[in-house]
Amino acid sequence: MTSSELAREALPQKIKRRFRRAFGPWAVFFEGFVRHPVMVGSIIPSSSYTIDKMLEPVDWDNCKLLVEYGPGVGTFCRPILDRLRRDGSLIVIDTNPLFIDYLKRTITDSRFTAVLGSAADVEDIVREHGHDHADYALSGLPFSTLPDGIGPTIAEATYRVLRPGSAFLVYQYSARARDYMARHFKHIDEAIEFRNIPPCRLYWGWKE
Repeated sequence: MTSSELAREALPQKIKRRFRRAFGPWAVFFEGFVRHPVMVGSIIPSSSYTIDKMLEPVDWDNCKLLVEYGPGVGTFCRPILDRLRRDGSLIVIDTNPLFIDYLKRTITDSRFTAVLGSAADVEDIVREHGHDHADYALSGLPFSTLPDGIGPTIAEATYRVLRPGSAFLVYQYSARARDYMARHFKHIDEAIEFRNIPPCRLYWGWKE
């Protein structure tokens, strides 16, 4: 490769670095959406209203492990850590290395672990990190655009990994996730948060 070709290749990297410095996590989120659009639910992170309403039913006093699928740039991570007990743990799982690298660099809380992998493997991931179950699972994955078979597999694996009395928390822009959840979670609470762009469907599937 000639020096001129190397210079041309380096130019987009310089632009990316400047873009990230200027816009911070928004730039990383946008880049992650562009690279893997079917794995990111929205081009805009969730609103604070969505976060508060989604997390409201969690019994934080009895939550020792919360697992999040598709954390993006940590929109939910920091509010979760603010609420989580001191001896609790938050494990986030994402297939996008850009997001995982960003989270490892920016969140230094000892209770936090970022895993590059699939939510379909949540049972193995939970065990590998020293737990036999999760108290809650949170997902912002776009179930309507996931590859065939992945959505049902995630819903089933989540049901198995959760302890009785806990819940699968899901925020979506379509109703597809509820169909997958209903195969395992007999009691599902739901709401719509209109103070989000776009308006967001919220589901809480309770394991009896």
